[in-house]
Amino acid sequence: MEAVKMRDFSKKTQTHFHLLNQLSNLSILQRNHFSFSNSLTVFPINKNYNFPLIKTVPRLRPIHAAAAATNDGDNSERNEVVAKGSGTTARGRRLLKVREEKRKREYDRLHKYPSWAKVLEDACKDDEEMRAVLGDSIGNPELMRKRVEERVRRKGRNFNKSKTGSVLAFKVSFRDFNPLDSYIWFELYGSPSDRDVDLIGSVIQSWYVMGRLGAFNSSNLQLANSSMDYDPLYDAEKGFTVMPSSFHDISEVEFQDNWGRVWVDLGTCDFFAVDVLLNCLTVLSSEYLGIQQVVFGGRRMGDWEEGMTSPEFGYKYFKI
Repeated sequence: MEAVKMRDFSKKTQTHFHLLNQLSNLSILQRNHFSFSNSLTVFPINKNYNFPLIKTVPRLRPIHAAAAATNDGDNSERNEVVAKGSGTTARGRRLLKVREEKRKREYDRLHKYPSWAKVLEDACKDDEEMRAVLGDSIGNPELMRKRVEERVRRKGRNFNKSKTGSVLAFKVSFRDFNPLDSYIWFELYGSPSDRDVDLIGSVIQSWYVMGRLGAFNSSNLQLANSSMDYDPLYDAEKGFTVMPSSFHDISEVEFQDNWGRVWVDLGTCDFFAVDVLLNCLTVLSSEYLGIQQVVFGGRRMGDWEEGMTSPEFGYKYFKI
């Protein structure tokens, strides 16, 4: 029995010695080939050294420590985002300023942009003439207003209608009309544009030129009552020797708001010169420019103010 115990003790002793030798060899191996080690891992100095694979047990981290690390990571990421968005750098501040100005412009455009300007912009999508009028002023309400006012001043308020006459006949009246010294008055339906002033002025100027050249001479109306069924005869000698008639003088054609006037001295023209003028004005009113009434004679009509010649108060004129 004791012999068996001695054999067991001898085996245990040999086993302990074998373990001590293994630990001794391991410590020498660490000093020669590894920079440092702990109870779980070792790190080699020589990268080419091949050593037997030693299975190590991974180190367990406490759950609260991992959560703390995760929170620290989230905080660091949050702080980094805040740092990037707060514009702490010069470039960041510039970007923030640009974005703020853009946002403000967009807000002003949506909330403070005039509604009439928005209507004009929408109209430009389908109206070529409107686009031509506004040009590069789209987006600038003040410049758009000036362009439209200039267009209305030059060509009238209607952008699309080519025929701007009146379907109603104008009224004709006389007030102590003196053919040698009187005004002829025109009342329009609204304040005339520059185009309207040129139109009426051109008609009056043509009427004056014809009268100046003796067109209104009733003493030489050889063909007025002749029939055109047969070739009529015209006596040129009679036409040359007849007493001439001539339009003596005329003033500028003036306008204040919707009233216009012209002073005339018909001279030796016959009275049917007035018929010729009325015939011209009738077609002018029905086709191009509506006229409410024409008055021959009188010193003051409507709200006419003598001496008021400022364009700011609606004064316009056509020089003959």
